[in-house]
Amino acid sequence: MDGKKKIIFILMAIIFVLVGGIGGYLTHEWAVPTTPTTTASDTKEETSVPLTPARDTAIVKAVKKAGPAVVGITTRVYNRDMFNRQVLVGEGVGSGVIFDKKGYIVTNYHVVAQATDKKVTVSLSDGTSVDGAVIGVDPTTDLAVVKIDGNDNLPVAEFGDSDSLQVGEPAIAIGNPLGLEFQGTVTAGVISALHRTLDMESQRFPLIQTDAAINPGNSGGALVDADGKVVGINSEKIAHTGVEGMGFAIPINEAKTIVDELIKNGYVTRPYLGLGLLDKEAAAKYGVKLNVDGLYVARVYDNGPSVDSGIRQGDFITAVDGKAVNTMMAMKQLLDAHKAGDTVQLTVQRGQGTTVLDITLGKMPAPEA
Repeated sequence: MDGKKKIIFILMAIIFVLVGGIGGYLTHEWAVPTTPTTTASDTKEETSVPLTPARDTAIVKAVKKAGPAVVGITTRVYNRDMFNRQVLVGEGVGSGVIFDKKGYIVTNYHVVAQATDKKVTVSLSDGTSVDGAVIGVDPTTDLAVVKIDGNDNLPVAEFGDSDSLQVGEPAIAIGNPLGLEFQGTVTAGVISALHRTLDMESQRFPLIQTDAAINPGNSGGALVDADGKVVGINSEKIAHTGVEGMGFAIPINEAKTIVDELIKNGYVTRPYLGLGLLDKEAAAKYGVKLNVDGLYVARVYDNGPSVDSGIRQGDFITAVDGKAVNTMMAMKQLLDAHKAGDTVQLTVQRGQGTTVLDITLGKMPAPEA
């Protein structure tokens, strides 16, 4: 090979190496993964070496105790296309908490609300997935119960006492933020406040506020105290620009009675007036200004317990059993102190006159399946 050909050969080899190197750089360094993934090499087996006292904190112990009982719940929504084929049109992932060896799981209603045929997939903490069924829902409190086949090996969470919570004590949220890629995520903070009420017409009891991070997918997961006991079911957060650390959970003491009834009946039996009511805030959303302190009767439902009581559309209810009522929340709290079959006294203002009516409460109709 003469000198000229040798130089050309060397230059071509250099160019080949450079181009190959650049191609590799663009492929591996700038490629954006579509979803976070975990491989065997990314995870380390748990060591048998005991943690030092400084590392083995109350949070670590609480997560070891409660974490295995927190599951992922995947819902899929199907429709039929023009050829009557089943087509997946939507999917969502939330969290849930196993609380019974029989396979009962508590979660949020909004996690399972759209599940086709009430079927869900439950992802257990050991990595396995099983079929589950929604056996009861309560949209009013945003609670639901899912059932899977139970066995003695199912991890079960222990419920604590949410009435004993103190502001400032540790709070640990366990769930699946943003989906199963982040299953079993743990965030920690404190109990920020108790007995919080939000601007939700359906809310029936005060919530626990925490600064432990709660994100989409955490819904239905566990809020745990430092003893590893579930004290709340994570429900929502305030997600406004500039707002951080304001998450809310349903107190477990309130949830337990709802859950028990969902297992028994599939829905919650509540006292029912059979009236469509508006308070000042709700009426303002419809462009109506109410000048009377009380609840405006917008509708008297046919076949309801109030239909023959003498109350009319356009009346104002100003008190229940002598206690003033100005908001829907106040009305719900007063009615919750009763059961179907009880008689309540409504103070009703009509025009310039006031009257007292006795109404026997009925049973609220079951939610539509």
